[in-house]
Amino acid sequence: MVSDLRIAVDIGGTFTDVVLEEGSRRITRKLLTTPQRPEEAVLEGMRLILRDAGKGFADVTVFVHGTTLATNAVIERRGARTALIATEGFRDVLDIANESRYDQYDLSIEKPKPLVPRALRFTIPERMDVHGKVRLALDEGAVQALAGRLKADGIESVAVSFMHSYVNPTHERRVREILKAELPDLWVTLSSEVCPEVREYERTSTAVANAYVQPLMDSYLARMQAALAVEKFGGTIYLVTSGGGLTAIETARRFPVRLVESGPAGGAIFAAGVAARAGEKRALSYDMGGTTAKICLIDDYQPHTARLFEVDRAARFLKGSGLPVRIPVIEMVEIGAGGGSIARLDALKRVTVGPESAGAEPGPACYGRGGRHPAVTDANVVLGTIDPAHFAGGSIALDIDAARGAIERDVAEGIGLSTEMGAYAVYEMVSENMASAARVHAVERGSVVNQYTLIAFGGGAPLHAARVAEKIGVQRVIVPPNAGVGSAVGFLAAPVSFELVRSRYMRLDAFDAAAASQLLDEMSREATALVAPGARGLPTFERRVAFMRYVGQGHEIMVTLPQRPLTAGDTDALREAYERDYGVLFERHIPNAAIEILSWSVQVSTEAKQPEMQGKAGSAPAPQPVGRRPVFDGRSGKTADVPVYRREKLPPGSVFAGPAIVAEDETSTYISASFAAHIDASGCIVMDRKDA
Repeated sequence: MVSDLRIAVDIGGTFTDVVLEEGSRRITRKLLTTPQRPEEAVLEGMRLILRDAGKGFADVTVFVHGTTLATNAVIERRGARTALIATEGFRDVLDIANESRYDQYDLSIEKPKPLVPRALRFTIPERMDVHGKVRLALDEGAVQALAGRLKADGIESVAVSFMHSYVNPTHERRVREILKAELPDLWVTLSSEVCPEVREYERTSTAVANAYVQPLMDSYLARMQAALAVEKFGGTIYLVTSGGGLTAIETARRFPVRLVESGPAGGAIFAAGVAARAGEKRALSYDMGGTTAKICLIDDYQPHTARLFEVDRAARFLKGSGLPVRIPVIEMVEIGAGGGSIARLDALKRVTVGPESAGAEPGPACYGRGGRHPAVTDANVVLGTIDPAHFAGGSIALDIDAARGAIERDVAEGIGLSTEMGAYAVYEMVSENMASAARVHAVERGSVVNQYTLIAFGGGAPLHAARVAEKIGVQRVIVPPNAGVGSAVGFLAAPVSFELVRSRYMRLDAFDAAAASQLLDEMSREATALVAPGARGLPTFERRVAFMRYVGQGHEIMVTLPQRPLTAGDTDALREAYERDYGVLFERHIPNAAIEILSWSVQVSTEAKQPEMQGKAGSAPAPQPVGRRPVFDGRSGKTADVPVYRREKLPPGSVFAGPAIVAEDETSTYISASFAAHIDASGCIVMDRKDA
């Protein structure tokens, strides 16, 4: 029998997580990210974990990879020197945007800086109308003349975004042909391929983002592929997309913008699987790593999804303050609140945490790698919730004196607090930041946050989950096994998938079933072709969707379509389905109002197996702590000896009360005095409020 040995790697801003699965065996590793050449940490982690398993690279059948490199390149403005080519008269689409302000009353509002400055935005005479009819032919001479200008300006990558190219892409394609003939090494992104949808600002922004990160991501993925080949790896490489699916490396190199939220997407998949096994239909995924924290709502074991994501928000919780990227994405809120987030006092002597992060280099002060400013990890070390001698499985020795010095110097002294109370202030503020993010995200989705069960994972979340749950009123917290590398574990459960969305306007009262079916069939063939290299012969499944709205409205509702050619007789069923979903969102529908379809979607994927619900754990003897640790409680202002348990020594059915610490190689879980805990049948730490 040939073994199926699979490895997943998640590159975060601070740590690179590696997970190996072979049958029922799972081995994990956590090591510091190497920001300058991320593949170095990936390869080193793979070597270490394969040595642990007694295997080699040639034994690996599947390598699944997720990374925040694309997102970080946009946030840190480390992408390629990029130009934009637009239709004449539309040079300033990126500045005009959608003419809205994310804060109506802020007179000094700061919008995110466009990835392409105005001096590098060019226009070409051409014009398509909304039906795809040529109104003005493409001026090919102007394109050839522009090629020389691009070369002189040192342009590495170009985004082409013409008006209504989502209906007729011929002009954009011809521009690419001309530019590639003149400049063979130039990267060219077409909006009609990356985002063939209406709304020119979002389409242009998405094309620009893809062009901006493509040289960086392609170079990285090429180096990774070459390095794996040197190690004799002969398996299949997958990349995780923002929508939670896997895609072949060739597709990822073509559409790197689809990878902007790949790491967090794996975490949401992981949390959904935990929720399914535990029978928790309402779950709040809480993923806190070294750089950021992510919150995602899960209903009926499925993460909420969206078609628009904002990168580099100027205002943490305000929609419209970031750069829009129109791609299928698992919907979540992400804030700069991780173990490496830097704490300081602001001008009013208030404790603030993040969004700046110490990252892996130099890292928090306690890492002893040159970091001078206190981070959240330093606060946890001072409070006693982290054991300095066994951090990251003992691979990183922490300097508690350096942590105390940084907290005292940058936080405690300025507001007259003890070092311990200064550390608690940092712990409290970062917990409040995450609680606020959870409240806002739930309200935006029309959900009541305290009706959800919190699922905590990532290196930092188990340390803060109890306090966040207290703040938002959650009654139950679950910390699953391998929580410290949860996103990487989630990668291994993701299906091979690709979703296409295209705009084609149609009213229900003039429904053209033949045209709609032809478009959906074309999209199906294209999506199937993109999935086939990764599916490796596995059966695929298809989902077809229409995005519908009442005529004149500004936003659409997703309505599932039958998996067959549409007919004129489907109009009544489509209206009924739309009005039903509209009523769920807005309590009532509008009788007899005209309905229009703006866009269509086809998703092709392999089967994603839903985990089976677990049974109840039997009883187990009272667990014995492996020791005790002094932990400072800021609310009482006292230090108490807290029992410490090793997670691998807690069998299902174990019951114990907080305050307590459960230590493991990847993270530690702090159970506050408000909770009682037990280990369920799948090995999860389940915390229930004592007053519930």
